[in-house]
Amino acid sequence: MKYTIYHNPRCSKSREALSLLEEEQADIEIVKYLDDVPTEEQLLKLLAKLNMKPFELVRKTEKIYKEEYKNLSLNDHEWVKVMIENPKLIERPIVVKGNKAIVGRPPSLVKEL
Repeated sequence: MKYTIYHNPRCSKSREALSLLEEEQADIEIVKYLDDVPTEEQLLKLLAKLNMKPFELVRKTEKIYKEEYKNLSLNDHEWVKVMIENPKLIERPIVVKGNKAIVGRPPSLVKEL
């Protein structure tokens, strides 16, 4: 079965997760989500597969989060819009296999898929 990884090549955890998939000689689709930003529909489907609320997928260590969003109380729809407008805020890497997905932190979690 094919794996899809939402990947940021500059992120060491993302590179590690991709390496683990490559070691298994998996069929991999790489989505560089900073360049190919998910649509609202795609992000909502990812969240459903992850079984997560939008705020749970937000990278709270990013400068833009701390400066612009940390003290805001947004609803799920608003957080989805924020992540689409600022894809850097999407936690990474996300690995999808069929109807399941995980955030690869730590990268060894990809082996559970």
